Order: sequence, then structure tokens, then C-alpha cells
Amino acid sequence: MAIKRSDLKIELRKAIKNGEIVPYFQPLVEIRTGTLLGFEVLARWPHPQRSVIHPDEFIPIAERAGLMAELTETILLQAFAATAALKNNLHLSVNVSPVQLRDRSLPNQIRRAAEQGAFPLDHLTIEITESALVDNLDLAGTIAIGLKDLGVKLALDDFGTGYSSLRNLQALPFDELKVDRSFVSSMIQNRDSRKIVAAVIGLGQSLKLKTVAEGIENDTQADILRWLGCDIGQGWLYGPPFSVHDLPKIIAAPMPAT
Repeated sequence: MAIKRSDLKIELRKAIKNGEIVPYFQPLVEIRTGTLLGFEVLARWPHPQRSVIHPDEFIPIAERAGLMAELTETILLQAFAATAALKNNLHLSVNVSPVQLRDRSLPNQIRRAAEQGAFPLDHLTIEITESALVDNLDLAGTIAIGLKDLGVKLALDDFGTGYSSLRNLQALPFDELKVDRSFVSSMIQNRDSRKIVAAVIGLGQSLKLKTVAEGIENDTQADILRWLGCDIGQGWLYGPPFSVHDLPKIIAAPMPAT
């Protein structure tokens, strides 16, 4: 059923207020050993008329409506509470919107959510896309330092997909570098993609950054990434995003051997 964008904005505001936007969890796995390290937290909106709405549809609406702070808070609170209750020492990774990299209150928002959810901030990674750094690198750097002061780790997401700059890596205190899924998915068939993946992993190693590959779908891709020295992987080979109700059994089950 089609819903007008204006109506969706009204519904989104209500859904955030009522805690109806929920976290899903995609496994993050150590490629070398297959050990489950944690999860990337992804927002989902179970809509009564449209099944589940994905973030690429409702995040732009939330950004324009000034709802990102409230949306992030409700997702973090739910994710922190769910994982802290399991007492499994796993890590969480969360992507923040470019809009939030212009909000000086972001570190305090995350600190308050972690305190309320009893989640250790040294187990949290904040993912920042390169596009978020284009408008105001100095302000983004100030906010990034505020996050680092909390003990949070920082990952540069979507590296190499349009705004690549070594200055970004140098200017902000990153801990991880993510290899974009577009390169991972095509690296078996496309030699240039494979070279790009190797270059990004090599760059991460030279800068002493953990490297994370997205979009791993098969054993061949995992084998190549392991051979190249990539540290962490995520993708359908290890599992799709799961609801909070599935977390206990996902944590208990072994990851696929690679």
C-alpha cells in the first residue's frame, strides 16, 4: 500500500516516540577464526500496512524532519538493553547519520543511552561515512574526539566509494576501516575490485587500523579476504540482520566454518 511522504513523516514521528523503530543485529565475525565478535545494529520499522520498512527509506525523512537524535536514542537504548542483559561481552557497531556529525551533543546523547542501558562504551563502535566529513571536517573532528573521550571506537565506512581522502583518515582518530560491499561482491569476477580491496586492507594495516569487509556472501570471498589479512567480516555468509528475539540463539550457534 502506497503512503504519501507527508503521511509517512507523521507516522515516523509517532513510531519513534512509541519505540516502534527497532534494532536488528547483523553478526560481525573474526574472519581468521570464525569467532562471533558482535553485531552491527541496523534500524528497522515494522509497519502495520507495509511489513518492514528499511532505513534507506525512512532515514532521509528523519534527517529532514530533525528526528535523528530521537531515532538514534531509541535504537541505542533497545540495543544496549538487549545485549547487556545477555552478559556476553560482545561489541556493537552503529552507523550515525551525516546530520549527527554536525550535532555537538552527540557524545552526550550516546553517553546517556549507554548509562541507561548499562552498556560499556568501550564495546561500542560508531561508524562514520566519508560523506559525513565533506561539509565540515573540523566540526566532525571535534565531535569524534568527544566520542573517543568516552572510550568509543570509530570506523570509517564506505571508504573508496566517492569521497575518498587520506586526509580524512589522518584528521580523525579512526580505529577501523570498512571495505565497501560493492568491491567485496565483485572481487571474484573483477580484478580491479580485488585490487581495490587489497589496497584498502593494506592501507588499514599500514595505519594499524582494524579492517572490516561488508557484504560477504560465500566462502570464496571469505577465503580471499582471509588471505589478504582482513580482520572482520559481515554479510549473508555469517547471517542476515536478526531481530532482538533471535539474539540468544544466534549467540549460542556456531558461525559457519570458512
